[in-house]
Amino acid sequence: MLVDIVLAVVVAALALPALFLGARGLLRRDGRFSGDPGTDRASVVVLLLGRVLALLLLLGSAGLTLLSTIGAAVKDVDLHGFVYVFFVLSVLLALLVLFTFGRRGPRRASPRATPARR
Repeated sequence: MLVDIVLAVVVAALALPALFLGARGLLRRDGRFSGDPGTDRASVVVLLLGRVLALLLLLGSAGLTLLSTIGAAVKDVDLHGFVYVFFVLSVLLALLVLFTFGRRGPRRASPRATPARR
C-alpha cells in the first residue's frame, strides 16, 4: 500500500508539472528551428508532431499509472507488473519533456548598473 502511494506521488510530482510546462512550451521555437524564411517548414512540423506525441504519451502513461495506483490503494490489491513499466515510462517521458521543451526560456540579463558620473 505504501508503494502505491509513493508511485502516485512521484508521478504526480513529475508528470503533472511536465504536462503543464510542456504544453506551454509546445509552440516555442528556439535556435535552429526559428521562424526565419530560410528555415525548412518540414523540420518544424516534425518537431511539433514529436512534441505533441510526447505529451500525449505522457498524459496516457501518467493517467494510467495514477488511476491504477490510487485504485489499488483504495481496494487494497496488489499492483500488476505493467503498472511499474508505465511508472518508469511516465518518469522518463516527464524528464524528457522537462529537459527539452518544457523548460523556461533563458532569463533576461539584469540591466547593468550605470557608472557614476564623472
